[in-house]
Amino acid sequence: MTTPKLPAKPDGFHDECGVFGIFGHADAAAHVALGLHALQHRGQEASGIVSFDGRQFHSERALGLVGDHFNAESVIRRLDGVAAIGHNRYATTGETVFRNIQPLFAEFAFGGLAIAHNGNLTNARELRQSLVARGCIFQSTTDTETIIHLIATSGAGGVVDRLIDALRQVVGAYSLVALTGTMLLGVRDALGVRPLVVGMLDDAYVLASESCALDIIGARFERDVEPGEIVVIDSGGLHSLRPFPVGRRRFCVFEYVYFARPDSMVEGLSVYETRKRIGAELAREQPAVADIVVPVPDSGVPGAIGYAAEAKLPFEIGIIRNHYVGRTFIEPTDRIRHLGVRLKHNAAADTIRGKRVVLIDDSIVRGTTSIKIVEMMRHAGAAEVHMRIASPPTMNPCFYGIDTPDRDELMAANLSLEQMRQRIGVDSLGFLSIDGLYRAVGEPRRFAHRPQYCDACFTGDYPIALVDQDGGHRPVQLSLLSEAV
Repeated sequence: MTTPKLPAKPDGFHDECGVFGIFGHADAAAHVALGLHALQHRGQEASGIVSFDGRQFHSERALGLVGDHFNAESVIRRLDGVAAIGHNRYATTGETVFRNIQPLFAEFAFGGLAIAHNGNLTNARELRQSLVARGCIFQSTTDTETIIHLIATSGAGGVVDRLIDALRQVVGAYSLVALTGTMLLGVRDALGVRPLVVGMLDDAYVLASESCALDIIGARFERDVEPGEIVVIDSGGLHSLRPFPVGRRRFCVFEYVYFARPDSMVEGLSVYETRKRIGAELAREQPAVADIVVPVPDSGVPGAIGYAAEAKLPFEIGIIRNHYVGRTFIEPTDRIRHLGVRLKHNAAADTIRGKRVVLIDDSIVRGTTSIKIVEMMRHAGAAEVHMRIASPPTMNPCFYGIDTPDRDELMAANLSLEQMRQRIGVDSLGFLSIDGLYRAVGEPRRFAHRPQYCDACFTGDYPIALVDQDGGHRPVQLSLLSEAV
């Protein structure tokens, strides 16, 4: 088949992946499709569902959004069974082609197994080379397939023991769901970097990347899967195994800044309320003499609400977002490509004209979008534009399941704060400090050498060895920009 050509990836961190599974419900596949709709923000390049009907597995996978393929009754009917898992993909390893769409499925001596994975294995290349040398034949370029081959070559007994044996050999950050003919499995890495929750729908168990996916099907949130825990769900209910040594929790703090949906509960915290607290901390640390506070939609909205309330400034929707623009929009010329930001955002000129504006965004990555947004504000007649960022400067790429630019493409890693201010074209620029971020999530960063979250994109402190990067050495920790200019 011909693989559709996707446009160049836009500015910013890109959504990772979303996983969903259900066991013991007559409409399993339909509920998985709905759950994937709720998790669409975690991956927009491809989606897939695998179900089991008591005799055989059924699989449907497609490039594009969930609604592009799983919107027809005929498709769902092909996914018969009372158990199913699904996956939304954003490519962090492996190109976007059909063979990389998850869930991946394989037949083993013990029967079939489907697996869907959110995260990244930092020793996948090393493991792959070893497995290929042993005669394994890979069908995809994803690191997820490495887990399948480790299960296949394991000398352990049953499927659970084989999975445990496989995961003891991997290094990285992950949450995954897997489906066999008799059980649904869910796993988080030992530091709990990536999220995974358990819910109940009537008598059926549900696993999902975020609680918002439970809400869409009317399921009840039960708890988070714990770091290093394997939950085994079968006809006897849910069983918990803890076969891996657990270190300090290092949940990804960027989930609170950007990735998680605002209506999700993540690790016991409301994402929406946390983002408002982040905005309030930003206002205390980085005040600005201004007339109005305007968010960059949609991720900047809760932070701007918190900033405006703390600063006692009016909150205004000064930028209108077009929600109907997808990543596959045709951009045939340089001029149209340059205007691309206007396809998604347009300034409300009557609100902006003559005002001193505090512009709130969640982060600056390459900075290209920020430049265009500021140009839009100037064109709309803003008297002044003061940009405030509801996170610390992004200084380092993520190797744990989030698609990020290389360090030489990260604006904050290559320019001083004053250079960034000039490049973006704002009257002043300020970032939230790392301590302010920790205060907002309710965990004061008392000891820099013992952080409670994974904050490597800000600090360079990588809690999991980067085996495939420079022999496992971690990048040198960098000082953060905390002043405003």
